[in-house]
Amino acid sequence: MKKLEFQNGDKLPILGLGTWKSEPGEVRKAIVWAIEAGYRHLDCAKIYQNEKEVGEGIAIAIESGLVTRKDLFVTSKLWNNAHKAEQVRPALESTLKDLGLDYLDLYLVHWPLAFKSDVTFAKEPEDFHTYSEVPLGETWRAMQEVKSEGLAKHIGVSNFNQNKLNELKEVGGQQPEMNQVEMHPFLPQSGLVDYCKSHQILMTAYSPLGSPDSRSDKHENDPKLLSNPIVKEIATKHGATEGQVLIAWSITRDIAVIPKSTNKGRIKENFEASQLELDAEDLQKLRDIGISHRFVDGSFFTGDNSPYTLSDLWDDH
Repeated sequence: MKKLEFQNGDKLPILGLGTWKSEPGEVRKAIVWAIEAGYRHLDCAKIYQNEKEVGEGIAIAIESGLVTRKDLFVTSKLWNNAHKAEQVRPALESTLKDLGLDYLDLYLVHWPLAFKSDVTFAKEPEDFHTYSEVPLGETWRAMQEVKSEGLAKHIGVSNFNQNKLNELKEVGGQQPEMNQVEMHPFLPQSGLVDYCKSHQILMTAYSPLGSPDSRSDKHENDPKLLSNPIVKEIATKHGATEGQVLIAWSITRDIAVIPKSTNKGRIKENFEASQLELDAEDLQKLRDIGISHRFVDGSFFTGDNSPYTLSDLWDDH
C-alpha cells in the first residue's frame, strides 16, 4: 500500500474507507470488514452522525486482535457550528468520546464557513455567522491549539480553495497539512492540486466515484462517472471494475482517496484497487474525458439566505 508522508515523517495510507452516508446499523460492520480487508485509514466526521458506531467497529477490531490503535489512521472533521475558538476543543473531545479514542491522527475544518452553535444545518440568514463574527483565523488558531495539546497529531481543512488556504497561511504557526476536496476525472482540480503540492499540503479525494448514491433528486440528471465509456474501456482493458479504475486514478496522482461502502464485497474490491496500475495512455484518456462536473456543488451553503457565496468555496467561480 502506497503511503503519503507528512513533513514530520508520519505516514498516511493512501487508500481509506469513507463513512459519509453510511447508515447507522451498517457502518459498525463496515469498519470491521474494512480492517479485515486491510484498510488502516478511516475517514469520519461529526456531521455524518455515525461516529459512535465507527468507534464501536474500531473497538471490535482492536479487541479481536486485528489491529492496535497505532496501526490505524483516523480522520475526523470539525462541523460548521463549532468554529468559535472556545468551541473547537469541546467539539473534538465529543468526537473522541464517540470514537472511543484518545487522539485523532488528523482533524480537519470541514467547510470554510460558520453556523450558530445551536444550528446543525443552516437554512435562514440568522443561522449563519459571518466572517467578521467568526474569522477563519480564529478557528485555525484553535485548531493549532488542539494539535499542540496532542488531541490531534495533524490538522488540516476540507473544501478550501486557494484564497482560503492563503488566508490560513497568513495566520502563522502550523500550516494546513491536508486539504480534502471532491476529486475525480470530471473534477481533477488541477490548479488546486498544483497549489497544494507547491505548499506541501497533502490532498484527499472524496466522492471519487462521482457520488453515485446521492440522496438528492437534483442529481438525477448528473453525468454518470461509473458508466462513462472511457472509464468502462479502461476497466475492461485491465480486467478491473470501473470503481477500481477511479480509485487507482487518485492513487496514481499521489492523492489519498476514501471511497465509501458498507458492502463487504465492494469494500474488499475497492481495497484491491491499490494494486491496479494505470499507464500513461489511460491517464491521458481520463484527462481528455471531456466532461466537467462538480457533484457536491455547495449550493446548500450559499444563496439569498446565506452570507457566503460560491467564491468562498471554489476556485472556479
